[in-house]
Amino acid sequence: MSEYAIRPLSPDTWADFAALAERHNGCWNAVHGSCWAAGGGCWCMRFQRGCGVRQPGEDNRARKERLVSEGLAHAALVFDGAVAVAWCQYGTPAELPNIYHRKEYAAGLGTLPDYRLTCLFVDKHHRHKGLAGVALRGALDLIAQAGGGVVEAYPQDTAGQQISASFLYSGTRSLFEQAGFSYDRSKGKYHSVMSKTVQRS
Repeated sequence: MSEYAIRPLSPDTWADFAALAERHNGCWNAVHGSCWAAGGGCWCMRFQRGCGVRQPGEDNRARKERLVSEGLAHAALVFDGAVAVAWCQYGTPAELPNIYHRKEYAAGLGTLPDYRLTCLFVDKHHRHKGLAGVALRGALDLIAQAGGGVVEAYPQDTAGQQISASFLYSGTRSLFEQAGFSYDRSKGKYHSVMSKTVQRS
């Protein structure tokens, strides 16, 4: 991890985040709900509060920038030198309420976590270098600096099968196990609920 730097998503790093997203046509472009189908890519808006609420003429990019400026969108950005090459989105359940399989999730829910990790993204030219893990650990470090708490994630439980990268936006179960997360329960056909308590740093 020493060759990379972690910086939080903020107005100061917005241009770096935007450049990474724009290199990939707004990141994920599959049609999975209104935020994904709005045109110009999802911009990591699918799970965000206000996903379906837009101001006149506002696309996902503009909505994301507005939320960042308001302090309502969080992510750990991984920098290779001066260039952002990966990120891990995190936030409170109030900030990231739009998870998949919500009814099944709620049926097995005891207490809401303090934070959720909902999306990982790595630049196509920097994949297979362990950067998803770097971004994940970066997010956990930022959460620790913010006071820590129970962190939940919803990765794919691939069971060793090859899965298209377009479906691995939430990472894999093995990735989170390596980061110290524990398996809680299944959620949907291929996803799981995993959690970890992060101490204040």
